[in-house]
Amino acid sequence: MKRQFPRWKNIKPLLGWSLPKFPLQDRKLKKTVNLAELRVLASKRVPKAVFDYVDGGANDEISYKRSAEVFSNVQFNARVLRDVSKVDLTTRIVGQDSALPIIFAPTGYTRMMHYEGEPMVAKVCEENNLIYSLSTMGTTSSQEIADQVPGVRRWFQLYLWRDRNQSLQFIYGAKDAGFEGLILTVDTAVGGIKWRDIRNGLTVPPKIGLKTFFDMALKPRWWANLLTTAPLEFATFRNFNKPLSEIAATVFDPAVTFADVKWLRSVWQGKLIIKGIQSVEDAKQLAKIGVDAIIISNHGGRQLDKSVVPLEILPEIRKAVGKKGKGTQIFIDGAVMSGADVLAAIALGADAVLIGRAYLYGAMAAGRAGVQKVVDTLRFEMETAMKLMGARNIAELTPEFVTLRK
Repeated sequence: MKRQFPRWKNIKPLLGWSLPKFPLQDRKLKKTVNLAELRVLASKRVPKAVFDYVDGGANDEISYKRSAEVFSNVQFNARVLRDVSKVDLTTRIVGQDSALPIIFAPTGYTRMMHYEGEPMVAKVCEENNLIYSLSTMGTTSSQEIADQVPGVRRWFQLYLWRDRNQSLQFIYGAKDAGFEGLILTVDTAVGGIKWRDIRNGLTVPPKIGLKTFFDMALKPRWWANLLTTAPLEFATFRNFNKPLSEIAATVFDPAVTFADVKWLRSVWQGKLIIKGIQSVEDAKQLAKIGVDAIIISNHGGRQLDKSVVPLEILPEIRKAVGKKGKGTQIFIDGAVMSGADVLAAIALGADAVLIGRAYLYGAMAAGRAGVQKVVDTLRFEMETAMKLMGARNIAELTPEFVTLRK
């Protein structure tokens, strides 16, 4: 064989690098291929205390570990010889189409993870036709979300206070700001015990020790963004003239009952979603009351440790509440870290899946680009898995496609 000098045009396609482009790209973000790698990148870009706040759970964090283990035990039963040249991920969520069977869960203190906070995340939802949920413990108010991201489908997450008149003010504020849905969280009779946060001093009020302070100081970009933007605050409580510790003590009401859900149904005319369901009987009672949706959730393992695993109880609740497309919808959250996880939940009976930690990893890793990376990754993984499973649309995903291995 005749030898010749190598030519650049033949070498270039083989190289895994290129000359830098301007503006400079985030090469580390670009190299991440899944949410697990995005999580690792996030851990390197924010202080440990901030990462632990997102990543951690209650007590020994057994609830979250179990939820993740169940997803790892999913077995897909693929069908072949089907035309899957096109797949449709569009999902009907409480009366309107969403581009994906994914809802962005309410998360507290989002501006601590990235200085652009809730509006940044809501803009990604708006651009991708997804639902954004704002937490009562958010760092942006409901009206600010409405003003800055008017086109996003938005739900407001509510804790019923002991002072029902104050709760009504939050409800009316959400209504005036154009929020279509209200999420009542019911698994917080008291706050869970989070050992990571206690060790790091992320309590209310904060008690940050020297070790945590110096760890934060090692993240200059995070500090610079924090110090040059508006102070961190719980926006909902902006006009309260009380210490944070006193406010925190009134946020959770251990006396909330099903009667309060009926009352809420009477004062809120929009979509009503109840979050924190962990039993079949509770799900059946809420369906009788006529709520629009329930969220099977153990609060991401952040409240009661050793609680039920949402994915395991999902099929039984689906059977008790009724078939999809009729009456109360069922959503699920907890340890969803891939498109395959989403599809498994849909096949076992969920109408949609909420993600919280997942998009916060993206926010901590790279702000808006990181959150968009989460959406793109999940979409790509879902499209690929559906084609390999032999499912052409979300409606075709049935329990026959999934087995939970023991």
